[in-house]
Amino acid sequence: MLPTEGRKRVQIEEVSPEINGGRFAIKRTVGEEVRVEVDMFCDSHDAISGVILYRPETSQQWLEAPLSPLVNDRWQGEFTVSEMGRYVYTVMGWVDHFKSWRRDIIKKIEAGQDVSLDWLVGAELIEQGSQRASGQDAEQLKNWAMTIRSQQKEGADIPYMQTLSEERIALMTQYPDRELATSYEKELKITVDREKARFSSWYELFPRSCGAPGQHGTLIDCIEHLPYVAEMGFDVLYLPPIHPVGYTFRKGKNNTTTAEPDDVGVPWGIGSSEGGHKSVHPKLGTLEDFQQLVRKAQEYGMEIALDLAYQCTPDHPYVKEHPQWFKHRPDGTIQYAENPPKKYQDIYPIDFETEDWQNLWEELKSVVLFWVDRGVKIFRVDNPHTKAFPFWEWMIEEVKQTHPEVLFLSESFTRPKVMYRLGKMGFTQSYTYFTWRTAKWELTEYFTELTQTKVHQFFRPNLWPNTPDILHKFLQHGGQAAFKIRLVLAGTLGASYGIYGPAFEVCENRALKPGSEEYLNSEKYQIRDWDLNSPYSIKYLVARVNQARHKHPALQSDGSLKFHTTDNEQIICYSKQTEDSSDVMLMIVNLDPYNTQSGWVSLPLESLGIYPYQPYQLHDMLNDAHYTWSGDRNYVELDPRAIPAHVFWLKQ
Repeated sequence: MLPTEGRKRVQIEEVSPEINGGRFAIKRTVGEEVRVEVDMFCDSHDAISGVILYRPETSQQWLEAPLSPLVNDRWQGEFTVSEMGRYVYTVMGWVDHFKSWRRDIIKKIEAGQDVSLDWLVGAELIEQGSQRASGQDAEQLKNWAMTIRSQQKEGADIPYMQTLSEERIALMTQYPDRELATSYEKELKITVDREKARFSSWYELFPRSCGAPGQHGTLIDCIEHLPYVAEMGFDVLYLPPIHPVGYTFRKGKNNTTTAEPDDVGVPWGIGSSEGGHKSVHPKLGTLEDFQQLVRKAQEYGMEIALDLAYQCTPDHPYVKEHPQWFKHRPDGTIQYAENPPKKYQDIYPIDFETEDWQNLWEELKSVVLFWVDRGVKIFRVDNPHTKAFPFWEWMIEEVKQTHPEVLFLSESFTRPKVMYRLGKMGFTQSYTYFTWRTAKWELTEYFTELTQTKVHQFFRPNLWPNTPDILHKFLQHGGQAAFKIRLVLAGTLGASYGIYGPAFEVCENRALKPGSEEYLNSEKYQIRDWDLNSPYSIKYLVARVNQARHKHPALQSDGSLKFHTTDNEQIICYSKQTEDSSDVMLMIVNLDPYNTQSGWVSLPLESLGIYPYQPYQLHDMLNDAHYTWSGDRNYVELDPRAIPAHVFWLKQ
């Protein structure tokens, strides 16, 4: 059987970016560029042309961006996304007979060959172009064709440089013959988020620890902490669950299985007779108090991020109202969470294989929309890898159709392919393995993967040196210097990062027991009183890092990250820069919290926009020190007892 149209000769292959054969969308933020590459060629020696076609999914009107040849039949083009929501894009290519004619006639003229017939061929192509044009453009093309024919008829020498001027060629290029154009068989997708999806600074805070010493804090007490968080330069204040906490099998201090009467329980143990996921813990206040906190945070330039933990205690209203949403054991009891040999009797996981899954999904989506209606636009999602993937893909897409500004952070510390799949399925950002990457080779290898491979198209890292669950041994044993090192790395390797405070800035490093990553007297299980004015606090350095991040666009994205050579394995050096090299940042960090480290740093000056034979200025954003360097190799020395890093702004 003959094909529908067998005259389309251009072949299109290896379009990039394309995730899982177009199954998933790539990610961008408003104003970012999408750079597309494609293999495109045809038979014979004819020239070809091509464009990227793109549009917002809600529009039927395609926009175009030209494709330009690279090498070996590889083509490249760029376009910019300008609004939130979903975009689609594809590629089109065609045999360009006018481009072939122009190329060949110039070669023949320069070789002294007779081109009288060739000029007539060109006039015909130009006249056909005039029929595709309109208005003044059509007239200009028609006159151009007539002039060529007239000159040829009179036997005059046609001045080809003038006749084939760049202006005329550009006009003809606007009206190509695409009747036999080949279109890529897929329309690929882009999810376009607001800027905070790409660049954000998070601070985690337990509201119940915001009250007077020994007292259960409230959301109104949390408002009093906003100036403190804002002074450090954070723009997202993340709250663990603020819902009622269950009583049955409530955990005590330091994760003991028997709670005392005054134990407050784990915020992630959600649900009691006082309400579930759409309620506020009575000791924290009311929904009105929460909305007041949201408004006040906005006055300080911050957004409230809320924890989204789809799990229930035995006391949750869902257990009584919808028992079919949970797994039942042969004796009729509901299956609690387990990670053998560990048992979590205080948590009932939701059964995503329930026959009532449609109603379950709708109810879980309604939880998100409930809080969106109350001003929450960012959710930190607890352990999404333990819930069904199809649910996440559906729920996130449903929410973003009507609220494209909503962002979802995946708190998933699991296998890489699982974490990446969650990113592909719609999660805006993700926690990473940064917490456990401390050696130079580990950091270099991991962040090269995150920023310089196709992973960068769909996975946005959010770096956390600590969480309420994780106190890494590097922080346990490295003293204040260890916290400084991890702060600078998190804040400059990643455009998005966060800290769990005040534990981080006051350098809380006491572990539950040797070899454990659990905090002693963890805030997960009890109210903590923090000395925000502790002389051991590094809040001044936190503020400096965040000031640098907000001042310098180079630190507000991840794609330009490059590592540079040092002759000391305890010193890591890397840079970030804007596309036009107008802002270049150079980071040098001592990874050893115990000893002063020194060595030589080698820089690729030209790629950093620095003239190789002129001195250049470096302004350290952490302490306002100024240096003058020259050449591509310079000496550094970093004392961890002072500031164990340089965050340099490079100036000519």
